[in-house]
Amino acid sequence: MFKKTILITAVSASCLALFAQELTHESLVINIEVPVRVFKGSIFVDNLTADDFEVYEDGKLQKIEAVYLIKKTKIERKEEKKKFSPETSRNFYLFFEITDYAPRLKDALNYFFHNVLLPGDELTIVTPMNTYRMKSETFSALPKEEAVNQLKGILRKDALMGSSEYRSSFRELAKIARELESLISSVGTGQKKLDQFTESVSIAGSAMDLCDAAGLLLSTYSLTLKMLENIRYVDQQKLLEFSNYLREKEGQKHVFLFYQREFIPVIEQRIISILMSICQDSPGVLGELSGLFQFYRRDISLDVERVKQAFADSSISIHFMFFTKPAKHIPGVRMEEHSEDIFSAFSEMAKATGGLIESSANPGFLFKRAAEASENYYLLYYAPINYNRDGKFKNIKVKVKNKNYRIMHRAGYFSN
Repeated sequence: MFKKTILITAVSASCLALFAQELTHESLVINIEVPVRVFKGSIFVDNLTADDFEVYEDGKLQKIEAVYLIKKTKIERKEEKKKFSPETSRNFYLFFEITDYAPRLKDALNYFFHNVLLPGDELTIVTPMNTYRMKSETFSALPKEEAVNQLKGILRKDALMGSSEYRSSFRELAKIARELESLISSVGTGQKKLDQFTESVSIAGSAMDLCDAAGLLLSTYSLTLKMLENIRYVDQQKLLEFSNYLREKEGQKHVFLFYQREFIPVIEQRIISILMSICQDSPGVLGELSGLFQFYRRDISLDVERVKQAFADSSISIHFMFFTKPAKHIPGVRMEEHSEDIFSAFSEMAKATGGLIESSANPGFLFKRAAEASENYYLLYYAPINYNRDGKFKNIKVKVKNKNYRIMHRAGYFSN
């Protein structure tokens, strides 16, 4: 009897262990949702079926469980081997990274309120000064044109206040560049110059005096340039915190990032060459000029790959809209574009989330293209083969069989 009891206990323990293993196995069966946008040229392709798609994870072909065609918030068509309940509610985030208010931004706001925003949508607007969270019902009591005008006023005010330090630094750089131009143009004329850095300096009388004055100007230029960079610094930690915040949000998450083309007033190469020739024995001038060369060739401080993976994992669509503007004409000053570092980083982020990247002088046109891209998409579901919760980033690749379409989707997810 005793042996029988032990045997029964052993069998029971074995069954429990097997059952526990089965439960563990079941808990690791997860389903991955992938929003996919397919375009032929600029036209969304809306006639694809589940058989048209292939999904790869880390290079391995996966089995598609379901495909849903979504237009705005409605499921227009579905194919299900396994039933899912897609969450199609929408969360919109409008980010305005701007230093000047562009009047044509009103066109973008007009289009959004008249053609995009629906009852039930959530809207967050981020300006250089504040974050405004609201539901679409907030504006239901207002005529749409009045809502647009209110937001236009907020955006203009916040752009002016939020970028006042930036514009002040910009003006200071332009002023110093002009003073250096004036300083060099006075060589050999015997004129006396009076500025905020020097007392009366006889340019023709002493190259040393010229180099001392130029050294002070160059030093102030370098410090101001660093201040400008600190103002436009992109905080990686805040970006990662934002991606974590969005990960917890239900529904589809669309980020529209308006970024304004930037210029800085740079010292003309002619002036630099003259200073390097005249001030060969002035370590201060040569050091400042060398520092400027390094600064003009700076690299982005973001860990772009880490940020890309974080946003892809959060299943966000970032639509990056780079709107251009002509450089201001300032006599004696050369304006050089200074957007390439941030443009590159934000473009990579948008690409990793399956978002659109567009550039134009017309913000309204940019937003219309991005909004149209966001409103039509497929939701694909698959259960990863041999899923392993190892915390690594899993790369996703979606293809359409035998077609040369442009396909946009998130780059992958973390298997946590």
